[in-house]
Amino acid sequence: MTGKSRVMGLRSAQWYAGQDRNAYIHRAWMRRGAPADAFTGRPQIAIANTASDLTPCNAHLDEVARSVRDGVHEAGGIPLDLPVVSLGETNVRPTAMLWRNMAAMATEEMLRANPLDGVVLLGGCDKTIPSLLMAAASVDLPAVVVPGGPMLTGTFRGTPLGCGTDVWRLSEEVRAGTLSQEQFTRSESSMIRSRGHCNTMGTASTMALVAEALGTVVPGVAGTPAPDSRLLEAAHGTGRLAVELVSGDRRPSTFLTKGSFHNAIVALAAIGGSTNAVVHLLAIAGRLGIELTLDDFDRIGSRGAGPGGPPARRTLPHGGTSTAP
Repeated sequence: MTGKSRVMGLRSAQWYAGQDRNAYIHRAWMRRGAPADAFTGRPQIAIANTASDLTPCNAHLDEVARSVRDGVHEAGGIPLDLPVVSLGETNVRPTAMLWRNMAAMATEEMLRANPLDGVVLLGGCDKTIPSLLMAAASVDLPAVVVPGGPMLTGTFRGTPLGCGTDVWRLSEEVRAGTLSQEQFTRSESSMIRSRGHCNTMGTASTMALVAEALGTVVPGVAGTPAPDSRLLEAAHGTGRLAVELVSGDRRPSTFLTKGSFHNAIVALAAIGGSTNAVVHLLAIAGRLGIELTLDDFDRIGSRGAGPGGPPARRTLPHGGTSTAP
């Protein structure tokens, strides 16, 4: 492929190629500090980032984004930060689910409206990965996800705490009179001990692993804890991969098939994941025009994948992944 045909083959060339006034404006306003060849065949990679102080589970994603940027640069692409709607499960009222579709549509339209060739999706908290995947499926740009990873586990009175479950258990113990209000309040400082999303198999962990089973996360990355340095290494590699996906024109529509969703259902059953994943997978499949039904979940999930079925299954290793042996 010649240099000119490579440039014209990029979606961003619709903005940057040519000598007319519009192309002039697009290039001139984006040239601030950009390398001279930024608009001559280098893939423009958005980093769709749901980092927000109001989404505590995703607050560290700016650091992850920097590693993605390095990887994109290294592979010859141009990384472009794109802040997108962030939904914090613990803060948003009346419920974050009310805004999932809005977040998906807003991200979709920003990807569609801008001179972009591919996107790296940074999410973590419950509704963020589903909304990002819905957006990517709709706009059909080469896309890959970096999950933010679970937090470390705190302890209270010598017992490990699962933040997605034990806050409810402890509050019920107060109601039952088996735990004092003072002890309950003291447990608050032990519940959240690091960056990252909930450390239990709630929606956040579930959707990260399900996204990996779909093929939208680099294998072995989905369960990496947020404070683990391997997450930044994976983010760097994912940035490189995003450029390769653009070069190979690997769009969601080319690899997300009905079989991919069946794989995701098997993974969901195997990890005993959140029932919210059913709603999210149906929505993502719908964006791709793939017919996925509740009957599929019933039929595939009842085949006996543990722990949702009879066979025992090894636990995920420390910093585990869905590819654990």
